[in-house]
Amino acid sequence: MIEILKKHRYLLARRATQILLLFLYFGANAYGWHILEGTFGSSKLFGFIPLADPYMFLQILASGFLVGLDVIVGVVIISLFYAIVGGRAFCSWVCPINLVTDFANWLRRVLKLDKDEVNYRFLKRSARYWILVLGLIVSAIVGIAAFEAVSPITIMQRGIIFGFGAGVSIVIAIFLFDLFGVKNGWCGHLCPLGATYSIIGKKSLIRVSHNHENCTNCMKCKIVCPENQVLHMINKESIMVTDGECTNCGRCIEVCGDDALEFSFKKISNKGENNG
Repeated sequence: MIEILKKHRYLLARRATQILLLFLYFGANAYGWHILEGTFGSSKLFGFIPLADPYMFLQILASGFLVGLDVIVGVVIISLFYAIVGGRAFCSWVCPINLVTDFANWLRRVLKLDKDEVNYRFLKRSARYWILVLGLIVSAIVGIAAFEAVSPITIMQRGIIFGFGAGVSIVIAIFLFDLFGVKNGWCGHLCPLGATYSIIGKKSLIRVSHNHENCTNCMKCKIVCPENQVLHMINKESIMVTDGECTNCGRCIEVCGDDALEFSFKKISNKGENNG
């Protein structure tokens, strides 16, 4: 049992965090709790600490609306937090859609659907950055936060709290897209929030570190990694993962039987790092 818990320690911790956050949001609506209120886009912690999603903030600015001081403070808090721990930690530790996409990609491996690498050819990971920009342009044209209106993250959160309506079709579409279409399709290629947090976490301090001396090149880490391009150093050199697209999910560490991967703090003065 201890060995199983150790092998899945980060996965279990991520699931516990995601479910706890959804439970707290649910409790705010159902029981009037003031621990965590609002949505993933804009929240209040303990009733007075504002938290706000940076991409939502940019969309609101693009749409021409003014924002209050509390929203600005909330954006600063969130940006600083993820700039330190790793921007895309939001994707693997907080975002509820990760529950859907992780299940789709696990099922994809079980059904051996991930053997067809041709899927990568028609959709680049850079597409999410173009979608990020497109969302801001559309927001400026239509005068509302465009992505927020169709965000599967918000749809899933509200569905869990209030009950799913027609919006559940978007969540199902993402599941099917990741399962039968492109491996890690939504989170790895399309989601503009992932792009936003990737930029924010570009210089984050908490990183996965690779020990080349221990590595036996089994490639288990690359199989489970949702952004395996960030593990370019595997069996080559002992450096940290410095790419902002790493989600800091810890799955590569869990599956590594060589103790070649671990979380560590980035050395600010380390000039030998590859900045990706």
